[in-house]
Amino acid sequence: MPIWEFKDALLMLTKDFYFDLPEQLIAQHPSAVRGEDRLMVLNKADGKTADYMIEDLPDLIEEGSLMVFNNSKVRPSRCFARKIDSLSVKPAEFLLIEKIDGRSVQTHAEPSKYRLNDEPKELWRAMIKNAKKQRTGNRYRFSDGTIGTIVESAEDEGTEFRILEFLRPELDEAWFERNGHMPLPPYIKRADTSEDAERYQNVYAAVSGSIACPTAGLHFTEKILQRLKTKGVHTCSLTLHVGLGTFLPVRTERIEDHAMHSENYTVPEQTAEAVNSAKKEGRPVIAVGTTAVRTLESAWKDGRLKSGSGSTHIFLYPGCTFNVVDRLITNFHTPESTLLMLVSAFAGKERILNAYAQAVEKGYRFFSYGDAMYIR
Repeated sequence: MPIWEFKDALLMLTKDFYFDLPEQLIAQHPSAVRGEDRLMVLNKADGKTADYMIEDLPDLIEEGSLMVFNNSKVRPSRCFARKIDSLSVKPAEFLLIEKIDGRSVQTHAEPSKYRLNDEPKELWRAMIKNAKKQRTGNRYRFSDGTIGTIVESAEDEGTEFRILEFLRPELDEAWFERNGHMPLPPYIKRADTSEDAERYQNVYAAVSGSIACPTAGLHFTEKILQRLKTKGVHTCSLTLHVGLGTFLPVRTERIEDHAMHSENYTVPEQTAEAVNSAKKEGRPVIAVGTTAVRTLESAWKDGRLKSGSGSTHIFLYPGCTFNVVDRLITNFHTPESTLLMLVSAFAGKERILNAYAQAVEKGYRFFSYGDAMYIR
């Protein structure tokens, strides 16, 4: 049994991870200037907290530490399209999650039943608003004229997901730039703007593929990264494309009954070497964000971090063991979320909830565009 599954954890319920959060503390916009966010430091040994600014972070990290960043780049994957042969003036909204292999789609229909012709196609799994109205065979025209057709998928019946079939050429990054919007999370209750194209993206983002930002990195500026380098703090990168596994809510009563969706990751050889050296030499490994944590813990095999690509559905909650990560930089997370459960596993549920209560009292900003926490 993998170390990140059941250990000796007591039965925990999703409601055990609830906390009251005033709506006004949910950040609707980024800070006026990148890198001017607040920072709460939590000592996981005794639960004590201290208040800083993110610009203080280089002073709080020891020389020789290794910081691991997720360099995945947010794809503008929120797209709008109008249903063909419909009188409705309101477009349908799609979140295009991932390109899939048609051979993996289970269907009750003949393979060609809803195909437009015999030209090559590509398929994308999408999350759709008002999914009950989006039926198999519906055709939609996107802003550049591309047509997508909903095809039957047995596994998506009764869910908010659908499979969209497109005529090739492929939906490449240029296509998303033409048709897409930044996929801001639903608790940001406004339309995306040109500012979000810059601010909902990490300065070191390099590999496109995420449908949500690894937001712990939003606090970093080139200046802060340079100060860390000057101090002698080592850095390296990996890639985990943020997908459904990161942000889907927990809908089960018992947390261990929650099923995580898989997300794809890559650990470069130089990153594996850097982490293995740090562990061997006793230098702290600091994960920047929960996605970096999940990748590192997933790729730890036989006492070493393994390089290469894979997928993970790792679910870290209290009672799990951490083999790689010693410290964590993260945001303040939503109640009853897998992210809150992860940081509770890392620092202890009571310590996290006590720190969150202090953050609420002190007016910290929560979620993607909110303030930061450094757990050490």
